[in-house]
Amino acid sequence: MSRAYYSATLEKFLNDSEDLILGELTRHHQFALEDLQRNSWLSQIQILKESLGRLAGCYLAFEYAIPRMGKRVDVVLLYKGVVFSLEFKVGEREYLNSAVEQSLGYAIDLKNFHEQSHNKAIVPMVIATEAVSCEPVVEFYSDRVFHPIKSNQYNFVSHIEWLSNEIKEVEDFNPFDWIESIYKPTPTIIEAAQALYKGHSVNEISRSDSGAINLGATSDAIAKIIDSSKENNRKSICFITGVPGAGKTLAGLNIANERHNIDEGEHAVFLSGNGPLVEVLQEALARDEVSDKKGTAQQITKNQALTKTKAFIQNIHHFRDDALQNDFPPIERVVVFDEAQRAWTLEQTSSFMSRKKGIKNFEMSEPEFLISVLDRHKDWTIIICLIGGGQEINTGEAGLTEWFYAIQKDYPHWDVYVSNKLTDHEYTNGEDVYSSFTQQQLTIKEELHLAVSLRSYRSEKLAAFIKAFLDTNLEDAKEIYFQLKDDYPIVVTRNISHAKKWLKQKARGRESLGITASSGAYRLRPYGIHVKSSIEPKTWFLNDNNDVRSAGFLEDVATEFDIQGLELDWTCVAWDANLRKLDDGWDFKNFRGTNWQNVNDDIRKRYLLNTYRVLLTRARQGMVVFLPEGDESDRTRKPEFYDPVFEYFLRCGVPCI
Repeated sequence: MSRAYYSATLEKFLNDSEDLILGELTRHHQFALEDLQRNSWLSQIQILKESLGRLAGCYLAFEYAIPRMGKRVDVVLLYKGVVFSLEFKVGEREYLNSAVEQSLGYAIDLKNFHEQSHNKAIVPMVIATEAVSCEPVVEFYSDRVFHPIKSNQYNFVSHIEWLSNEIKEVEDFNPFDWIESIYKPTPTIIEAAQALYKGHSVNEISRSDSGAINLGATSDAIAKIIDSSKENNRKSICFITGVPGAGKTLAGLNIANERHNIDEGEHAVFLSGNGPLVEVLQEALARDEVSDKKGTAQQITKNQALTKTKAFIQNIHHFRDDALQNDFPPIERVVVFDEAQRAWTLEQTSSFMSRKKGIKNFEMSEPEFLISVLDRHKDWTIIICLIGGGQEINTGEAGLTEWFYAIQKDYPHWDVYVSNKLTDHEYTNGEDVYSSFTQQQLTIKEELHLAVSLRSYRSEKLAAFIKAFLDTNLEDAKEIYFQLKDDYPIVVTRNISHAKKWLKQKARGRESLGITASSGAYRLRPYGIHVKSSIEPKTWFLNDNNDVRSAGFLEDVATEFDIQGLELDWTCVAWDANLRKLDDGWDFKNFRGTNWQNVNDDIRKRYLLNTYRVLLTRARQGMVVFLPEGDESDRTRKPEFYDPVFEYFLRCGVPCI
């Protein structure tokens, strides 16, 4: 993948013909070239040729990749040690807020993910070619990303000259080193799905540095298993494991996307029992396609776009219900099950089938039934299960062991592929899951484990810190927090207003923010946090921060059921008295009626601990934990319910704001 479609020194750019430059841009463009794009490029080339002669020594790159977003900056201009990111709006007479946010987003991505830009001054510029002149206002963040500069086609060079002289302590650098710099992008799952759906590969939107997990290696390993199963008429099941935020869902989407309609006899689908995740991804893909095709010959309605996205990403329960209607094999031969550890136990499935479907004496767990559906194929098929450790959060969720039990019980003819980490306690709860497998049936592949958290790109140690924290391993938690605190800010507060202020100060441009809490956090209501008031996930995650229903408006709160599998850049985790700190561990509570009650069942205790594990691993860039001070006059919110947890955070080194 070329970093830029065309890049050159100023001298070369001025000497190259318009046709040659346009030809280079067109040659590298992977998608159908619309007249609108072609005309925009021509205008940009002409404007830059007429204006850049004064910027001796500058270097420019057209369509420079922003892999995290699957998009490209119109033009990057390197001049006197400053990176200018130019976003052209050809023919535009106004400086649209959307354009300003877009340009700032590109600049932030360069700063965070582009190695050669970490210590550079980066100036985003919106060039609305026909807009009125606007005096530049020089403001910048602590990491030297400047607030977007608004310019038109006549004054943008003057602004660049002035700014390059105003920015102090700048050292010039080799433009060729910058252009070829290592990129370490970590897209949100929404951005990743959008990029993959458009035809980008996982290698284009994932990190490529040697220290990070290579998602491409996992995809390659799965592709080889699929091809082998197909060639040898084998039925196979693969288990991809990984720490929270390691990219399991990204890997699954990539597999489904690559194998989707690969030929007439092979169909792939991405299935998830996570309703909010499915709803948000389907909506995001549909909105993105409608936006991209607006005003073109391929213009599409929202309903048409949703019909397409629903064929690619489906709710696992709809897939299950369809399989109940007949005994035919499904059209899909490659099926990716996201969050497979949340599939239901025999008891939960049987109860549901009896109550909701009128099917009595249903004697299969959800894993067993789903395998049976794919087993209807006479020859080859493959199931890819994405497994998160310590992620079961609801009654009746079976965990990994139920899948293994189902295979051992009825499907010994299936080949089983697992990672070398599958015996870790958070996946198996200490059970010996291998005892009934033959050596011929079981294959261990190291590539099937994703060990590095990509969600929290600022620190790969977040998952380890949260694990040590919830395991009440104080010394490990302190040590890990000390290592991550400069890159991944975590703070605690007793005041919800302070928490909201901190979030708003941290989030820039289109960075996302929101409040999360346990679904059992009923006594946070006095602080304006109503967990019983359900959100609409697609609105909460995707709508503009000015929408009162959105996450960024900081009114509606998402619970673990809303946010598992998704993420925000900055979160507030609101902590209630359902999980309290004891000297030697945790005290688990459930609020019923007007009182807190003890949770005595070990499984329900594990679910509650996992709830907080989910909440504490949703933020990509940093989080604030809100712990109320409580109220002595309210027996359901006594300070002693909250103080020990607050003090535990402090002992781990987390500062209070």
